[in-house]
Amino acid sequence: MKKIPFYLSIVSVFALLIFQSCTQDLCDRSATYIRYDPVYLEVDEIRQAIQIQGATPLKNPGKLYYYNDYIIINERREGLHIIDNRNPENPENIAFVKIPGNIDMAVKNGILYADNYIDLLAIDIQNPAQPKLISRTEDVFNSLGLNQDLGHLVYYEETEITEEINCTDGRWGSPWFRNDDLVFFDAAEASGAAVNNSGLPTAVGIGGSLAQFTISEQFLYVVDEWDLKVFDVTDCNNPDFVNTVNVGWGIETIYPYEDNLFIGAADGMYIFDNTNPIMPRFLSKFEHARACDPVVVDGDIAYVTLRDGTNCEGFDNQLDVVDVSTLTRPRLLKTYPMENPHGLALKDKNLYLCDGDAGLKAFDVTDWETIDENQLAHIKGFSTYDVIALPNDILLVIGKDGFYQFEAENPKDLKEISVIPVERDAE
Repeated sequence: MKKIPFYLSIVSVFALLIFQSCTQDLCDRSATYIRYDPVYLEVDEIRQAIQIQGATPLKNPGKLYYYNDYIIINERREGLHIIDNRNPENPENIAFVKIPGNIDMAVKNGILYADNYIDLLAIDIQNPAQPKLISRTEDVFNSLGLNQDLGHLVYYEETEITEEINCTDGRWGSPWFRNDDLVFFDAAEASGAAVNNSGLPTAVGIGGSLAQFTISEQFLYVVDEWDLKVFDVTDCNNPDFVNTVNVGWGIETIYPYEDNLFIGAADGMYIFDNTNPIMPRFLSKFEHARACDPVVVDGDIAYVTLRDGTNCEGFDNQLDVVDVSTLTRPRLLKTYPMENPHGLALKDKNLYLCDGDAGLKAFDVTDWETIDENQLAHIKGFSTYDVIALPNDILLVIGKDGFYQFEAENPKDLKEISVIPVERDAE
């Protein structure tokens, strides 16, 4: 692994400005920014054999996935935790699959599909405590760049930096700048490379609204920063890469609904007709101000969350209700302000919304015009970013503080039934 010093400045992370003194010739402020160090890997470093380990604690959880009474939780760029959830009141962390660069996953017929930087892995989890790698599809995902000497640029490692900046410094008041051999950029321009409820049990699992992987019929769909990748998984053990569909830029999430794919991006929601599953066809785009953008759909209504944040560079925190009765002409119906909304899930006209540090909210969305008047519950005191609503009235919730489960038979009275907390490193 090779790291080269590199710097990116973010307007939104220039925090409290403290003017200690200011004259015509001298003024200082304390500025906080994020330094991004690019990480390069050679191909042989990427294609190491996966490692199956015993249970390891959650430290930096990412995506969440449900499959036949098991929960799979991504440890960002490290691998996958497998949780035995046959007793939701006492979930058991049973194994960790070490997969460098892993961000997302999906499961069909006991085969787990997961990204390993530029490759797709197929892993047999029919015995969830003993996963086995059965195939690798090489060079199907984009890295952020290729250097002949250093290898693939696979991600940026973030470090928060605080320092004093004088007003005579070229960095003063600028969202990006060049200073000797140091270059500062808006982080949104170099964010990391690249998430349908049904009955239980099921041959295909359930992902959250932040998913970049999803399965529809015998096809696996994966979105990265620009493209939609299509894999035929008729032979579950050997996924066949069959097509790449260019979508746009800043692609973040994918949500299948009936014969369509709803794709969330930094600048809007894209709708694709999926009746020809090998070649999804673009229908329309619902545009919005630049912001992160998960989406879920129920009938003629799509619910889209917009938020500000490090990689989203937006300034709106809201829930948009969009009419998708005419898929070629999506239309905004109403906007509701939120704190910092992330993932969301629907069940029985109840919308569950992860509102960042503001916690978990539940709304009755029977009438889209009065959603704000029909908030059913608001659980505070923990941070949330994605939720899955299971058919058995259990909510699976993931956030920076850990993995939570709630009994949701009565959405007005959500009851916490278990939690697997994040284990913090001792400072």
